[in-house]
Amino acid sequence: MDLTSYAEWAVRLANDPAPPPDLVRLRDELAAVFDAAGAERAVVELLNALLVRYPVRPQLTDHDGGHWHLHLAEDPAATAVMGLAAVVAELGVDRLGRCREPRCGLAFLDTSSNRSRRYCSARCASRANVAAFRARRKNAS
Repeated sequence: MDLTSYAEWAVRLANDPAPPPDLVRLRDELAAVFDAAGAERAVVELLNALLVRYPVRPQLTDHDGGHWHLHLAEDPAATAVMGLAAVVAELGVDRLGRCREPRCGLAFLDTSSNRSRRYCSARCASRANVAAFRARRKNAS
């Protein structure tokens, strides 16, 4: 079972400024996980607490006409939390981050091969690079 799509759902929810009312609390809890991304133990403790609060219910399905395979039950909270927990378990806490572009701060998953992602999008990376270039040029004058 690939849980990356569930983790990406957690990122989208953590970044959602206006989630459905029933997901506001979860959005805030997921945002706290990304806020703690620099502190491994804190991330793990937050995720463990969320795994207890939102238990996962796996089920067998053949929805696509193929072989039986596992899916998580359609509980947005449980799937989001389980996805983030799987990313942390498989890839490490340092794969969770907040965009370093000063005006942004959105959450992201670093799925790069060399763990080098620092921005939520190419747009923010470009904006930060242009600002740094202009600052260097201004200081050189």
